[in-house]
Parts: sequence; C-alpha cells; structure tokens
Amino acid sequence: MQKLTNKEEEIMHILWHLEKAFVKDVLAEIKHDKPHYNTLSTIIRHLEEKGYVDHTAYGKTHQYYPIVSKEDYKKRFMNSAIDNYFNSSYKNVVSFFAKEEKISVDELKEIIALIEKKD
Repeated sequence: MQKLTNKEEEIMHILWHLEKAFVKDVLAEIKHDKPHYNTLSTIIRHLEEKGYVDHTAYGKTHQYYPIVSKEDYKKRFMNSAIDNYFNSSYKNVVSFFAKEEKISVDELKEIIALIEKKD
C-alpha cells in the first residue's frame, strides 16, 4: 500500500464513514478547506490508482467505495509509525505517551489488566 497524503487520508475517512459515495457526497462532508469538485475528483481517482478505492460506473458518473478497510489501514499506519519513530518498540510507544502525560497510571493499569487477561 502506498502512503496517503493528509488530504487523501481525510477523503478515505469520509469514504469509510459513507461506505459508498459520489464525489458530490464526499464534497458535502468536507467541513473546512473544501476543494473544487474537479480537484476532489482527481484525489479520489488517485486513491483508486493507489488501490484504496474502487468504483461502480453509472453512465458518466462513478460511485466510489473503499476496498481497503479502516482497520487494515490503521494497522499498517500504526506499525509504520512504531517502526519509524519508536524503533519497533511498543514499550517506547507507551513510555512516550506516559512522558507526554497523554496516558494516566489508571489507563496503564487497564492496559496491563487487558494483557494479563489475554493469557
């Protein structure tokens, strides 16, 4: 899977939410910095070229739908981030969030309980 730009990722989130959509439907969901219709259409075609999206043709109109699930993308994205920024160490990830005070002691205890419960 090729890496997505920020705008492509934004469009994918909309398509995951809508499940199937015409360009006009996607455009209606964009709240800020709305691109021109033709620009959005080009972005969606790029997503199709990258293998994230496919379409059903209705004459000259296309209805687009994701062919990569949000879950699969999330796994790939997270694994890539962990590999690239945390030396493939989940311990480094957790300690980073602890140092940044983005995770509490209680949340860490919940994570440990989940890990222990899994065994």
